[in-house]
Amino acid sequence: MARYFSLALAEALLREIEPLVRSAVALKASYDRAEQELSSISQRITMSGGAQVDRSEMLVIRGRFDAAGARLREILEEVQEHGCLVKDLDTGLLDFPTLYHGREVYLCWRLDEPGIHFWHPIEDGFRGRQPIDQEFLKNHRGDSQQ
Repeated sequence: MARYFSLALAEALLREIEPLVRSAVALKASYDRAEQELSSISQRITMSGGAQVDRSEMLVIRGRFDAAGARLREILEEVQEHGCLVKDLDTGLLDFPTLYHGREVYLCWRLDEPGIHFWHPIEDGFRGRQPIDQEFLKNHRGDSQQ
């Protein structure tokens, strides 16, 4: 069952999950760097006909890659357990499902924005972001128990 957020609940939750999103963005960058380093080493091996490489260097990089990937999965699971949707880890983009005029839409937040100030229809994605105005505030709602 989907969880729907009121703006107030999403804002309150944001204080708790923002540090997780910051960590996830940093881990994703670390994961991507390690992946590029491993790919570069692989290309060198291929280009040199299988020449020997520093195995210890590869193991260190592989360890960073695996550790970043494992911790990233843990953080994403934790964020998603709250009912948030992680949309982009490069920018720290999150969506919070809500109901607007009875249809599901998303409250939209990106890392380093001071709060949740936008929403968009599901089908429009980030490009369809619209400012939260009084009309939206009067006609959106979260789950009834919120």
